[in-house]
Amino acid sequence: MASSLRMKKAAVIALKDYLGLSEYETLLVITDEEKREIGMTLFEESKALCAESIYLEMKSRTINGEEPPPPVANIMKEVDAVICPTSKSLTHTNARREASKLGVRVATMPGITVDTMIRCLSADHEQIMKLTHFLADKMRQISKIRVTTKLGTDITFPMKGRQVIPSTGVLRNIGESGNLPSGEVYLAPIEDKSQGKLIIDGSMGSIGIVDEHIVVDVVDGYAKSISGGAEAKMLEKLLDDAGKDGRAVAEFGIGTNYKARVTGDILEDEKVLGTIHVAFGNNLSMGGKIAVNIHLDGIVRRPTVYFDDEVIMEEGRIILEWDI
Repeated sequence: MASSLRMKKAAVIALKDYLGLSEYETLLVITDEEKREIGMTLFEESKALCAESIYLEMKSRTINGEEPPPPVANIMKEVDAVICPTSKSLTHTNARREASKLGVRVATMPGITVDTMIRCLSADHEQIMKLTHFLADKMRQISKIRVTTKLGTDITFPMKGRQVIPSTGVLRNIGESGNLPSGEVYLAPIEDKSQGKLIIDGSMGSIGIVDEHIVVDVVDGYAKSISGGAEAKMLEKLLDDAGKDGRAVAEFGIGTNYKARVTGDILEDEKVLGTIHVAFGNNLSMGGKIAVNIHLDGIVRRPTVYFDDEVIMEEGRIILEWDI
């Protein structure tokens, strides 16, 4: 009962404080059989907050970035706001992009769990916003990002001129979209330019917690080789099934949510303060040029991060003064 009450409270926070749902608006809740409990909670709580709420349950997708059925994509265009607690991500889909173009606010919650929802939505969103925007402002002034770790990661992402996206989870303006809960700043590095070694030691999208480190050698913006244990083989197959561009470096991001933890759920994992993440596959939603039916993030713990030649994070700790 206590957990149910906390989830209802978290649902109201998501709908009112983050999505900014008003009594004059229409909301669409998209879920699937795996996330039915969360989807139904959001639906039930939303009925008292808006003019009309619609509950839509579809068959769960097989991979992150797979399109929803056309009827679902069409309904997304006909409402004011959409919230998507689904097992796989709808963030990097044409359906989401087309709805956003029409002014629909879309909050995606891929892989959301009750624990993540309760814990992460209780964080102080003003503090998350402050840190996220601080890092985004710094990032807009630089030409390249370098990441190193004691495990051997040493990779560079040229990104001058690329759109820098602060994702706070607060989606109150027309056409805004993003994850909920959130807390990250991210971008699409320049295609064909990233170089170096990436050692994923946290978790991997569509795979979960990494038991044996995944070692990715990146050459000219692509994962030339992927090595490690069983999880590395799984990642290799997932990316190769999407075609050549499945191996393309799609995203670099820094987590900014102090309540998030690495749990194996990539929605939460990529938001963890003290980590960075690198994704492979589709990056059209963040200003990139790679159009494939997959987007998978890998989490790196305790990184040292350079903005050009300035160290902004040392072994997972932000060393610049930002709480101003």
